[in-house]
Amino acid sequence: MSDNWTPVEVEAAVADYFDMLAKELRSESFNKAEHNRRLQQLLQGRRPKGSIERKHQNISAILIELGFPYINGYKPLGNYQQLLRAVVEDRLAAAETLREKVAFIVSAPETDLPSNEGILPSLVEPPFREKNEARVLEKGRAERAYGFRNYLEIEARNHSLGLAGETMVLNFEYERLWKAGKRKLAERLEHVSKTKGDYLGYDIHSFEDDGRDRLIEVKTTRFGPLTPFFVSRNELEVSITRQQEYHLYRLFSFKDHPKLFTLEGAISRTCELEPVNYSVLPK
Repeated sequence: MSDNWTPVEVEAAVADYFDMLAKELRSESFNKAEHNRRLQQLLQGRRPKGSIERKHQNISAILIELGFPYINGYKPLGNYQQLLRAVVEDRLAAAETLREKVAFIVSAPETDLPSNEGILPSLVEPPFREKNEARVLEKGRAERAYGFRNYLEIEARNHSLGLAGETMVLNFEYERLWKAGKRKLAERLEHVSKTKGDYLGYDIHSFEDDGRDRLIEVKTTRFGPLTPFFVSRNELEVSITRQQEYHLYRLFSFKDHPKLFTLEGAISRTCELEPVNYSVLPK
């Protein structure tokens, strides 16, 4: 059978994905494997399990490109059919209730902080992406049919969520240093984005076990670990000029089971940068 899915197959895969996504956004449990099996049956066995999983990963890539959250567990995978993008856009345009739910999530104030006890196990390894997953924004840029809001950018401006993430990292650093026997250093931790302002290019002044500075920039999302985040020009420049001390802490799944991973050094080295805004003056 051809690798290119038919319109009927694509519609079925997108409908199944959006059903799972709606459940995830409502914090309802669902079984990805069972969804996969039902979709195989619907497609009369024409698409095996792995092919369906890759198609769902393609949908994740498209949603990220459109500024929309993806299903945690379906890592974004590029090189998708343009037909798939068109169907996803049409489905998203018609999914008013789903868009309203996402708009509520990204703008809602964060009032419940994670427990301070036993916070160290929340640290995980950075998400792994194979080379063919590295860019999910290549296709469809000029073909956008709808002007969707960038919900991921809106979430990045959610001050209360950002502050909650910084507070969690502050507690994490305190526990890390305390358990390392560096209690005097733990007492010197400073939430500089609160005490000095947000112009420094980092949020928390912490320390290595040997007393060297650890400068921490915190980025928080309620969605999956591969959700794009946004950095300012100042944050990028500070991460380069002070790369020996600079650490980016990425918190994800914050609304349910917060986890974090860290990236050490210049953001331009540890991350893939994509320009999204420009400062413009008339010629």
